Amino acid sequence: MEATKQKTLKGSFSLFGKGLHTGLSLTVTFNPAPENTGLKIQRIDLEGQPTIDALAEYVVDTQRGTVIAKGDVRVGTIEHGMAALYAMGIDNCLVQVNGPEFPILDGSAEKYVEQIKKVGIVEQNAPKDYYIIRHKIEITDGESVITILPDDQFSITAMCSFQSKFISSQFATLDDVNKFADEIAPARTFVFVRDIMPLLQANLIKGGDLDNAIVIYEREVPQEKLDQLADLLHVPHIDATQIGYIQHKPLMWDNECTRHKLLDIIGDMALIGKPIKGRIIATRPGHTVNNKFARLIRKEIRKHEVQAPIYDPNDEPVMDNNRIRELLPHRYPMQLIDKVTAVGPTSIVGVKNVTANEPFFQGHFPQEPVMPGVLQIEAMAQCGGLLVLSQLEEPERWSTYFLKIDDVKFRKKVVPGDTLLFRVELVQPVRHGISTMKGYIFVGDTVVSEASFTAQIVKNK
Repeated sequence: MEATKQKTLKGSFSLFGKGLHTGLSLTVTFNPAPENTGLKIQRIDLEGQPTIDALAEYVVDTQRGTVIAKGDVRVGTIEHGMAALYAMGIDNCLVQVNGPEFPILDGSAEKYVEQIKKVGIVEQNAPKDYYIIRHKIEITDGESVITILPDDQFSITAMCSFQSKFISSQFATLDDVNKFADEIAPARTFVFVRDIMPLLQANLIKGGDLDNAIVIYEREVPQEKLDQLADLLHVPHIDATQIGYIQHKPLMWDNECTRHKLLDIIGDMALIGKPIKGRIIATRPGHTVNNKFARLIRKEIRKHEVQAPIYDPNDEPVMDNNRIRELLPHRYPMQLIDKVTAVGPTSIVGVKNVTANEPFFQGHFPQEPVMPGVLQIEAMAQCGGLLVLSQLEEPERWSTYFLKIDDVKFRKKVVPGDTLLFRVELVQPVRHGISTMKGYIFVGDTVVSEASFTAQIVKNK
């Protein structure tokens, strides 16, 4: 059970361009960050250079992109940069910008991906903290629906209907996030003429042009209005009777618009704060429903702050009962681990099936059997002992003994019929024969008890 490690950039890079909404000349710089930092955005043009955590609850506007804010500090048009970081596996990054939005660049995430590849990615020591989807989660906002289903990987399917005779219904799929750079990142943002006219007239997209967006002319307007739009975009006048795309370069794919919608979903999912394992199916997505969905997942994460290990009783154990007896000195009735299903350098997963025939139920309590808390901690410690012993050359010649127990919490009764899942992790590397560990016991997805403990590895006499 080798844990995937967190990642950050090997070095910093900057990108320059104008803001889509403000028209300002902007610079955004992506910097490496220590493990467990997450994604943060810093306004270096403001006094004190305030920083905002890139999390869904800080989103304050989704009308024309994703805008996060903390107090009076705002940063908009972050979705393309966030999508690139998420899809490229970057967990920790400090993004600095010298204005109220990221530059729009070419309207895609391609330039971000290019620069990430150029500076490189470095693996950090801390494990990557995935949130694994265990059951169907769904949110609806009008005609928009986003559903996520359990899966062992991250994938997305987006389906769009544009209420347009010119563009038919489309779908786009990303089954492998490693294909993001080639199949999704270059997809450009798009806008309909019917939507762009009022925005231009209201001076709300000062930086918009055909270098950073696909403009779709799919509903005939008077020639005068179309000429006015052409003047605002600084492009030649076109025949108002000719429906089609107004653009400098042709579509990269027939479904480029829907691929860009998928890109936006990934950018908004980056604000969950953890990488996800699950399959997203999005119907008519947009920043508003994307953010509502990200907030819902954030709520689920807080509800299940610590996730239970995945356990399939059909899988062959890493250690069966016989192997456990070879490593641990405990015997009936004190051998409290039935099998080990996964073990790695820093963590282990063990299993105990609690039956009605456990000897401790005779006195605890005959009429209402409850597994004693002290035995739960003992079982946790046995699991931890197996973790550290498994890494020794001759583990049978060593034993582990308790030195200290801290932060013990009992959250729910353990009763006959429960299957206990133990997850024990090394808090720090073993030094001088002393190991410090954190353990959790789960029944299903629920934590029933937890503790931190220190043990000593001692050679048998």
